[in-house]
Amino acid sequence: MGPRLALSVDWGSGITDAWTSVTRIIPKLIAFAVIMLIGWLICRVIAKLLDALLRRIGVERMAEKAGAGRVLANSKWDTTTILVKVVYYGLLLVFLQLALGVFGPNPISTMIHSVVAWIPKAIVALVIVVVAMWLANVAREFITNVLSAASYGRLLGWVAWSFIAFIGAIAALSQIGVATFVLGPILNAVLFTMAGIAIVGIGGGLIQPMRSRWERMLTKAEAETTRVQASVQQNALAYQKGRADARAGQPSDTQGSTQTNMPYGREPGTTA
Repeated sequence: MGPRLALSVDWGSGITDAWTSVTRIIPKLIAFAVIMLIGWLICRVIAKLLDALLRRIGVERMAEKAGAGRVLANSKWDTTTILVKVVYYGLLLVFLQLALGVFGPNPISTMIHSVVAWIPKAIVALVIVVVAMWLANVAREFITNVLSAASYGRLLGWVAWSFIAFIGAIAALSQIGVATFVLGPILNAVLFTMAGIAIVGIGGGLIQPMRSRWERMLTKAEAETTRVQASVQQNALAYQKGRADARAGQPSDTQGSTQTNMPYGREPGTTA
């Protein structure tokens, strides 16, 4: 038989290296825990202050006008709570990134850094959506109420709402960097299409048909506008006449017509 191979294991050196690694990692773990605990407390305080501030400045009322109440009808969170939660978890990610920094460069810190850098864009995009929807609803209600006597008032209100909501959606998606190479061409295509229809359709081969249609539309709009103005003037004259009769102590036409329409042979104030 050949010579035996002697295998030797340096147990003392291995235990020493393991103990050295443990003694190095324990302070880092303690620092990680301390940073996370302090960050959690700071995030809770900031979340409570932000919730009170947003509710005081009326963010919830703006969200209700923007239509968020209907979207979150079956949810236990409202718009203010969602904003506060986004900020709260975003700050927690910041402190998590700081805490992981005690272990040196690592892939998790790099990933969290990318997420943290994207969170402010998401918050701005959410604000843009809320403000755009609020403006769209305000414009729709304003146009619909102002042109309530016209048949096209409701249609114009929805057209304004759609245009403002579309611009707000494009701006929000561009803010968070979603399909930016698609949104720009889509917006340009819509604008160019509208301009092309206006130039080619109205100013080109459809001049005669569009002229007759525009004449009918303008005539109808003018008639409805005249009717609305006459109604407003009639109401104003009736109001002024009523005030004048009240000052002079004379019964108004409404009271006179009420007394005239009473049955014959019955005194005012008597019952049948």
